[in-house]
Order: sequence, then structure tokens, then C-alpha cells
Amino acid sequence: MTHIHWLGAGLSSVPGIRRIASSGNKITVWNRTLSKAEYSINHINSEKVLAKKYDLDEIKKQLNKGDIVVSQLSANMHPEIAKVCLEKNCHFASTSYISPNLKELDLEAKERNLVFINEIGLDPGIDHFFSHLLVSELKQQNINDCAVSYYSYCGGIPAVSNDFKYKFSWSPVGVIKALNNKAKFISNFQEKEVIPYHQVSTYSVNDEDFEAYPNRDSIPYIAEYNFDHSWKINSFVRGTLRLNGWTKAWKEIFLMLENPSLDIEEKIQSKSDELWANHQYEKDEKDRVVLSVKMEASNNDGVVWARSYELDQSGSGENSAMAILVSITLSAGIDLILNNKLNTGVQAAPSDKENIEYFFKILKDYKINYISK
Repeated sequence: MTHIHWLGAGLSSVPGIRRIASSGNKITVWNRTLSKAEYSINHINSEKVLAKKYDLDEIKKQLNKGDIVVSQLSANMHPEIAKVCLEKNCHFASTSYISPNLKELDLEAKERNLVFINEIGLDPGIDHFFSHLLVSELKQQNINDCAVSYYSYCGGIPAVSNDFKYKFSWSPVGVIKALNNKAKFISNFQEKEVIPYHQVSTYSVNDEDFEAYPNRDSIPYIAEYNFDHSWKINSFVRGTLRLNGWTKAWKEIFLMLENPSLDIEEKIQSKSDELWANHQYEKDEKDRVVLSVKMEASNNDGVVWARSYELDQSGSGENSAMAILVSITLSAGIDLILNNKLNTGVQAAPSDKENIEYFFKILKDYKINYISK
């Protein structure tokens, strides 16, 4: 029997761990804090389901050919873990973006017939499914000489708004630092590069207005989504949604980032501690996730085709919207590895309709539904 080793039992892992453990699979959950690993499997009593303290050397000893290693640890740890998977001939899965260091392992993974799948959570993950479907639908229209606009925005937000217009499930340091990472996207047929909070706009989802800004580098996803080479790209942006009023509420943080002093790291840590004290989710407090992916095509007659997918989910406690959407999607990806449904090599979320529909089926089992327009 294939042994699944799930590394990291944080908030965004528990529902997926519980699903895998309840499906009769052999799984060991490894976590730095053993009690958290034990908590994630306390719903089941089986000799095939174990919790252990995280120790990469010990994990190496326990890996056998064909096992699956799931990393829900920090993204900077993935390359080392993936190299262990190559050494031990094991498959690898994560919800993180594919880093250049991980991409370099593609050929070796293929030579060993191993699946190294990533970007199968929420964003990235479910947004990829929506995007692949939209691209496929537009191609079927056979529209000549068209300009295409693509927008994908996702945000984890409080279900009930607060003065700060945001709440934290873990240390705010990463969120603050990410705001200074430049974003690349296409607007008005031109590539642009900006500091995200300098490019905040209004974006409407199901008649509700949000603040939105571009995130990371969107450009590689034009190829990932297999855009037709004949399409002229008017807009292509992947970004983040926030509640209205977020820009005003975070003004002090933006000023700190725009005018960095020699002790900026200490200031960020101090601000993080303050935010964590004042704006973290309370136990069983409801959270909300909103995801919108839309595409439209235009020619001389104006907009000739437009479609979108939207998801608006709430949850609380260990079954927060974020935890369910990230980890249940990840667990469905593990199913596909177990059933030999995925190609080998380093890859992002599947693009074929059959596999995408499998993810949707599993998500529907957890009362997660999307709207297509």
C-alpha cells in the first residue's frame, strides 16, 4: 500500500488530512509540534494512521519507492524535500507556486516516472481549474482577430468586516513583506511592473465591490493556460481581493514600506506582533474566501464573448473556508496520484476537463459550489 507522508499540520492542512485518513489510506502526519499532528488525526483509530514529530532524517529512513510526500511546510523548504523524493523515488505534492529550483527537477522526475505536482490548493489551484476551462471554452468559439482580457482575483477576508479590513490566521510578517514584491501583468496590451499597493483598483464580484491589486508575476500563466497564439492580449492579471477600505486602513503599513529605515526588519516584526495581537481570528470565528476568474474576447464588433467563474465560501474553526479550499483540493490531487491520473514531472494543477471535474466533485462533497456566468 502506498504510504502518504503529510508534512505540516497547520490550519490549512487539517480538513485534507482528515479526508485522506478517513479514506483507508496509509498516512503519517509529520509536524514540528507533535500535538498538532495528533490532533489532525484524532477522528480515527487505525494502525495505518500515525502522527510523528517532524524530522527530515527520520522521514528519509521511512520513505519507500512509490510513496507520496505532501509538503505543507514553507515554500523555501520544498526543493530540499523534493530532492529527497528523487533520491527515494517518491512522488511529491504541494499547494505552493513552482519555484525555479523546483522546476529544475522536472527532467529527473520524469526519468524516474515521478509526479511532482504543485499549485493544487485555492490560489494557486482552483483558480487554475477555472482558467483552463475558460480558455478551452473561448477556443471553441473560433473567433477570428480577437483581443482577450483575463482577470483572476482571490482573497481570504473576514466574514464580518472589522476596522482593519483584514484578519490573520498566522504571523503577519509574510503578508507585510509580500506587499513590497513587484507584480507583473498586462494592461492595455503592455506589460507593466508595479508595487502591488500602488495599483489598487475596484473589482466587482456578484455586485459586491472589493479593492484589488496585482500579485506576483502573472505573465508565465499565459503559456500555462495555453492561450491561443493568435489572441491579442489586452489584459492579463492575477491578483488579490481585499475588503473596501483596506487601502485606507493599511496606510501606515504602506508608509513604513515606502520609507524603509535601517531597522526596517525590526519595524516589520514589531508591526507584525501588534497586528497579531489585535487582528487575529478568534477561535471558531467565521472567515470568507472570494474567488473570481473571468475572460472576455473583443473584436471590431465590441465584446463578442464573456464568461466567468465565481466562488464565495465561508467557514470557521478547523473547517475555515481557507482550510477547506486549500487542503481538500490538495487531498483530491493525492487521489489522482494514487490512481495514476497525472503526468510525470514537475507541474501545476491539471488542465484536462476529466481531472478538473474530479476536483469539483470532491469539493462539492464538502458543500463547495461555484457559479459560472
